[in-house]
Amino acid sequence: SALQTILKRMTELPPEYVSDSAKEVYNNMLKRIPPINFRQCEGHVTIAPAKLWERTNNTESPQLYPVFPWGIYGIGKPGLDTAINTWKYDPDVVKFRDFVGWKQDNIFAARLGLTDEAAKLTLMKLKDSGRRFPAFWGPGFDWTPDHNWGGSGMIGLQEMLIQTDKEKIYLFPAWPPEWNVHFKLHAPFNTTIEAIVRNGKIEVLKIMPETRKKDVIIMLDTYKTQ
Repeated sequence: SALQTILKRMTELPPEYVSDSAKEVYNNMLKRIPPINFRQCEGHVTIAPAKLWERTNNTESPQLYPVFPWGIYGIGKPGLDTAINTWKYDPDVVKFRDFVGWKQDNIFAARLGLTDEAAKLTLMKLKDSGRRFPAFWGPGFDWTPDHNWGGSGMIGLQEMLIQTDKEKIYLFPAWPPEWNVHFKLHAPFNTTIEAIVRNGKIEVLKIMPETRKKDVIIMLDTYKTQ
């Protein structure tokens, strides 16, 4: 999934960054990369972690790496139902789901638009560590302080607020409407977005430059009723 995503993006770069001969190499590599594999879990089509494997050596869920960081599956993209099935029904994904250390489950949930799950896991990620310094999380899989813990927590929090796909900007794709928030974040194409949500209503929404307004899709649950 990483090679598929990176090579495809390399072929899309303008000629001043990537020559035609290099693009030909990348396109030939793309033709050689095996496709993502699938399997059935509880009667549902799910993403498989590999075509074949003998044993599981760790507690990761590589079958969801096509969701994050590689973005092959996600909101507004084909196959979202398959990725959600993987989250729900793959026995290893369910077994390994956690918030400690570098675990990415809060990010997966946000990328899949699973608001309740993303909120729960992110709160657990970013809660007070119980130590003298609240952000000294750990030990998790490593030591204390474990800043991977906070890093993955912050990524998940931002993914709950904003996600992008090329020109498209999805706002509040996994944000609980009862959570008040004031944020200002960067998006691709030299874009910044500032918003205030209070009591389920968007009180302020500033998009710069304004020409990018046409690319914004607001997904807050209560927005359509305002």
